Amino acid sequence: MHTRSVLACVGGLIMIVLEGAGNTASKKATQPPIPRAGPLAQPGSLQQVGVPTDQTRAVIPPDNPQTPEKIALGQKLFFDGRLSADGTVACASCHNPERAFTDGKPTSVGIHGGVGQRNAPTILNALYNKTQFWDGRAKTLEEQAALPIVNAIEMGQPNLNAAVARIAGVAEYQQAFSRVFGRPVSGPDLLRAIASYERSLISFNSPFDRFIAGNENAIGDAAKRGWELFNTRARCNKCHALTEDKRDVTNFKDDDFHNIGIGIIKHNVAALARKAEQLVNSGDAAAVDRAALQTNMSALGRFLITHKAPDIASFKTPNLRNVLVTGPYFHDGSQVTLWDVMDHYNKGDGVQDPWLDEDMQPLALTERDIDDVVAFLASLTSDEYKKQGVKELARQRALSRTQRPQRDTARAFGPKPVQPKPPGP
Repeated sequence: MHTRSVLACVGGLIMIVLEGAGNTASKKATQPPIPRAGPLAQPGSLQQVGVPTDQTRAVIPPDNPQTPEKIALGQKLFFDGRLSADGTVACASCHNPERAFTDGKPTSVGIHGGVGQRNAPTILNALYNKTQFWDGRAKTLEEQAALPIVNAIEMGQPNLNAAVARIAGVAEYQQAFSRVFGRPVSGPDLLRAIASYERSLISFNSPFDRFIAGNENAIGDAAKRGWELFNTRARCNKCHALTEDKRDVTNFKDDDFHNIGIGIIKHNVAALARKAEQLVNSGDAAAVDRAALQTNMSALGRFLITHKAPDIASFKTPNLRNVLVTGPYFHDGSQVTLWDVMDHYNKGDGVQDPWLDEDMQPLALTERDIDDVVAFLASLTSDEYKKQGVKELARQRALSRTQRPQRDTARAFGPKPVQPKPPGP
């Protein structure tokens, strides 16, 4: 049977009916126990080297100011499985502090072992994001916190009120909400508390930060060469800089969305885009959320939000801090190592992608060049993840010496291929 995503209008809402073998949501996996809030779960210090103090203050919303009591309440909620329908999944299930607030999986596992189609991005430094999720479908951390709770394959609640009812029945939470907000438990306040905790998770204090602060010996020669390559021949600055001429030493992102050629061959995105039209026009955020995580429409990326053809298969530029310990990589977790990521870019992958970002092209990077860029990326690992970083770099380096599925030297050193034109209406 061929995969079909059928859109049906039920009660004024777009409901997604999944049929066929292509429904990733039908796959099951084992959900591990909810992580505990250990030392790595604690709020980050504003005194870390590299923290952009003014920017950090500027991103705190006036209607949800930070307080220690609110952050502590949000942390408790973040690790509480009672927000999920059966008590087995918490926010921390996909955002484990021991893994730099990711889960180490290609795509995340939720309630009843349901497997989604998106890789869990780190929550570290998410306060600096102008939009949330890979496709930017939420503008604030408060909006972001609501959607996993009501997604059928994440936390599985039928609505936010169901989660509130579970929490409101706990005396400890009744008292905490009264202290923090001066009123009973409510959905908006629950989201405010979680968002406040997430805004406290700042992570800098890396070798690269000390280098930028003036310590020339904080990083090695390979990382220094990698930093220059990052902003020149490797063309990483096309997306991971403030502008092409202004380097970003803080978050390494442009707050934009790009099609880098991931998932185009696997999915017929033109057909998916036509099927998604009614969904996008519905304006139903929950339905878009279901499509992004439970159907092959996930491959459409930002298009699900904007319905603009140039946004087909475009995804958000991620923050690169702690990137060494937040793999696997890209929105679908399809790349295992940073060497795989560099090989993907080196060959300018996406030759069959009519919507490929114009900045994607063969880079002609040598093996030493690639090693140097990886060394720079590794230098963005914050001190609290230094031990994990050393172990992970060794693991990835060993894999890169025996397994390089993305490497294509002929294409990397060849001319930029002619891209197919987007299909007509």
